[in-house]
Amino acid sequence: MADTTIFPGTVEWTGENPGISLKEDPNGPFTTLASFFRVMLSPHGRGHALVLLQSPQEASPGNVCLTDNEPLARWLIAEYVSNFGAWRGLAGLSSLTFRKLDSVEADGDTVTRYGETVKAGDLTVKLDWSGLGKPFCFALAPAQSATGKHHMPSLFVGCGKATITVNGKVRLGAPIPRDIAGQHISTAMLAFSETWIRA
Repeated sequence: MADTTIFPGTVEWTGENPGISLKEDPNGPFTTLASFFRVMLSPHGRGHALVLLQSPQEASPGNVCLTDNEPLARWLIAEYVSNFGAWRGLAGLSSLTFRKLDSVEADGDTVTRYGETVKAGDLTVKLDWSGLGKPFCFALAPAQSATGKHHMPSLFVGCGKATITVNGKVRLGAPIPRDIAGQHISTAMLAFSETWIRA
């Protein structure tokens, strides 16, 4: 019989967390960041949140969080997003406007492409991932996780291309290469199954 892996600690949340981080200059700063959450279980219940920074380095009306569960979204930003590598210390993250989302819809076959469309009033944000790679599953120990405090078993799909479209206008830039768990992916990835367990 195969060994069973049990992660010690408390499950804080589980769900999906695909993201896109774009640069116009591969050696420069990120110019647009998007992190989307579809949470199935947390201390704040279920919900969706799209955290979008159109001006990561400064306060701007284009830095928004669209959500149907604001307490959950604020907790995710404070405890998780603010610790993500590309997001850490950004002025834009401290100047978010929170807006109630009206709808969220996923599309794509998850083999060649995937998309999420989030609408809030007069704002429509479309996230698209294409050139999908082979799915892989891994588990980061707390010391290697973004927070330094959580086990993070996850299923990731790397993506060769990705776009962020805001009210019909495609944001400039492209994802850049990155490595995680020995896999060569990019700063646009699908995390279809992600669980954060406080050690």
